[in-house]
Amino acid sequence: MQQPQVQPRPSARGFLRAAVTFKPRNPFLPHRPAASAGIGVQLTVSDTELASRGFDVRRTAEGLDVAALNQVFARVGFPQRQEERLRRALEHSEVAWLASAATGRPVAFARAAGDGVFNAVVWDVVVEPSCQGLGLGRAVMERLVAELRRKGVGNIVLYAEPRVVGFYRPLGFAMDPDGIRGMAYYRSKQKTAAQ
Repeated sequence: MQQPQVQPRPSARGFLRAAVTFKPRNPFLPHRPAASAGIGVQLTVSDTELASRGFDVRRTAEGLDVAALNQVFARVGFPQRQEERLRRALEHSEVAWLASAATGRPVAFARAAGDGVFNAVVWDVVVEPSCQGLGLGRAVMERLVAELRRKGVGNIVLYAEPRVVGFYRPLGFAMDPDGIRGMAYYRSKQKTAAQ
């Protein structure tokens, strides 16, 4: 089977991004599920196991310290957001995040926005640098996708820097599935074209 080609796109931070779309997991591919979390989505680590490791699973933005989340964004190289605008974005998003049981501060986070029926776009997937490599990014993504699938959302897309595309593939995301190409409207590109 031929591997799809990554089509890089510039981001606001100078990194390259690639469009990636969720495809439900092929039931014939091997995986190690911990529990079923939704339609076609398996959790590799349970909420109970995460709790035993010192992480509380959260599925709403309630109790999320936006300033602390902004600090995680900064530590991973994401731009910080105006807190009031971030709060408004969270009101219109599905979220999954993990909090440190000791401090209540976010250590892993992902959100998706969309129409709640057909389509969603995943944004802001981050893991506190000191907690990377522990499977926490996978844990929040599995829970976020499970919730979207439970609601019947079948088209889930995200943008990923080429260096992390491999992280999303085992979660069921594919580059340009069925030959469909992702595109993005960039306001700065429109100004340049008009001049």
